[in-house]
Amino acid sequence: MGGRHSHGPIDSKLASTSRGLWALSWSFFVLMATALVQAVMVVLSGSVGLLADTIHNLADAATAIPLGVAFWIARYGASRRFTYGLGRVEDLAGLLIVLTVFASGAVVVYESVSRLIHPRPVQLLWGVVLASLIGFAGNEAVAVFRIRVGRQIGSAALVADGYHARVDGWTSLAVLVGAVGVWAGYPLADPLAGLLISLAIFALVWQVARSILPRMLDGVETTALDTIAHAACHVPGVEEVTHVRARWIGHRLHADLSITVPAALSVAEGHAVAKEVRHQLLHHLPHLESVNVHVDPSGEGGEAHHGIAGHTHDGLPLHSHH
Repeated sequence: MGGRHSHGPIDSKLASTSRGLWALSWSFFVLMATALVQAVMVVLSGSVGLLADTIHNLADAATAIPLGVAFWIARYGASRRFTYGLGRVEDLAGLLIVLTVFASGAVVVYESVSRLIHPRPVQLLWGVVLASLIGFAGNEAVAVFRIRVGRQIGSAALVADGYHARVDGWTSLAVLVGAVGVWAGYPLADPLAGLLISLAIFALVWQVARSILPRMLDGVETTALDTIAHAACHVPGVEEVTHVRARWIGHRLHADLSITVPAALSVAEGHAVAKEVRHQLLHHLPHLESVNVHVDPSGEGGEAHHGIAGHTHDGLPLHSHH
């Protein structure tokens, strides 16, 4: 009995979604606390660099809200109307994250340029330095946590949000550099730090968009396709693996493939081979939720053998199906 095991995609999905919600809740409160501490020091110091970092941290905390809502909605699973479930809401939340980060970058650019044109003194430099270090520590802790959990559950949106927090931590150090510059007698170092932060923000927008948008277009990593084909072709009874496809719906992977088996096998025997293919794929792909395995007899593997030759029926002209 000790060697028995089972695979439950539904339970796995619920567990990963709950873990994602837990990660978002924890990181939201950490980032919000960090931003509030920085906001107090912005009011006291007048530092535009720290203002830029605070805006970025608030935006990072805010992105947890749509992603958390997406995870919560996805827990409802499939229905007659949404037969693949509501996991795609997570991708929409990822797009909203991209737009939120871009908007925060635009605000930072505006404030920094405005301060370059109309300089203002920065007060309490020691407080600005302290707030920047707090910002770095809070963001790095959240980044490590989000990225780790995101990779564990296969959520590109959560991983992207983690990298967003990491860049926030780095930009907090830019505030520190700006404060040191002001202390050394270069007052424009503060708004220049703000502009440096904006460049980091827009670089992040590009990075996050590259991870989110392909999934929205049903893009999938080629390594996943290679893993599917490799695992399936090593199952006893499988002669060939063709027409491998996969796509992400939220943080769960869905796969389709065709296998060729000996033509002498019965329907039941072919079905048993397909079940073992599914079993092996669940072992090799931890984020896999569903697998559709089409079984072809020897010599008829692949879509090329599924076409219907020219024929007529119901008064229609000669036609074929490919």
